[in-house]
Amino acid sequence: MLDDWRGEFDYANLTQRLQLASVQDYRRLRVWRNAHALALKVRRATNQFPRTGYASFKSQLTSAAESIAFNIVEGCGANSQKELARFLDISMKSTTELQYQLCLAADYGVLSDLESKSLVVEVIDVRKMLCGLRAKVLASDQCRSPHTDKRTTVKRDTDHA
Repeated sequence: MLDDWRGEFDYANLTQRLQLASVQDYRRLRVWRNAHALALKVRRATNQFPRTGYASFKSQLTSAAESIAFNIVEGCGANSQKELARFLDISMKSTTELQYQLCLAADYGVLSDLESKSLVVEVIDVRKMLCGLRAKVLASDQCRSPHTDKRTTVKRDTDHA
């Protein structure tokens, strides 16, 4: 019986409607794709850490890397451009955290200097993209919002004839 029910349900239509309901489809954002790839690379890099002594640090590194992409996704489901910008700001902060953690990993000797520097370059690129996207989102929000200046306008008579 469940098979019959699933066969009649229009999943494609539901998916399309859900995509239209969100503010932005995160999968279309290059910054999300880069952040996702970065999270995967950080996960692979931390898998090379020693088995003992670095479990908490490994978890923090992967969490910071994943948080970048997670917040982009969550922001794209936000109800307003302002809220999207707030989540992009959180993502930017996660890039700063990750950048330091990668430097620390190199200092601990659990990540090569070359790999650390390579990942840091990617982190900085993602941060720049986030900054640019956030600026565009905030600018578009200001264009859409009505001007809420509290000053009153006095109509002046220009005909003095």
